[in-house]
Amino acid sequence: MSESKITWCPSIIVRDDRYRLNNHKSCVLWLTGLSGSGKSTLAFEIEKELYNLNCHAYVLDGDNIRHGLNNDLGFSPDERKENIRRIAEVANLFVDAGIVAVTAFISPYRADRDMARSIFHKGDFIEIYVKCSLSECERRDPKGLYKKARVGEILEFTGISAPYEPPVLQEITIESERLTVSESVTQILDFLIFHNYLYKV
Repeated sequence: MSESKITWCPSIIVRDDRYRLNNHKSCVLWLTGLSGSGKSTLAFEIEKELYNLNCHAYVLDGDNIRHGLNNDLGFSPDERKENIRRIAEVANLFVDAGIVAVTAFISPYRADRDMARSIFHKGDFIEIYVKCSLSECERRDPKGLYKKARVGEILEFTGISAPYEPPVLQEITIESERLTVSESVTQILDFLIFHNYLYKV
């Protein structure tokens, strides 16, 4: 099929209909940070708390996505870019469905995160920088990846042999060395409440 024959088919049900049904707005909470910074832990805790608030939410975790949708991709800059593009497109569909999508990806390059943001409507993309020093991430090293990267068993590992570019215009910064997981979740929920994403609290 040629591109000229591809058209977007609009739904009869629009986003405001889904908002009224769910009694909350939708968005993507895009968590970015070094491996070991606490992104996945925080993402699943956010999902749990949103569930407790009767909010429809779902976590798209980096490792989980690479088990299926993106299992054909490696970790070169181009493959990382495609990894982010695909998950942004999937997350955008979740947002259109009225769901709060929570993503937990290193997404190390600013240009790739900006590309992801550009896929969403204004206000739908909330970038959350899970800030944690490299030394602390290495100390935690929950998967033993830093040790392997240091001895060359893992190539192109972010923070060791590949760069991480911290956000500069993020909506939220979570200092995971200073805050507990509970305090971090509260900071994010407070943002969602203040900006009227959540109606029922």
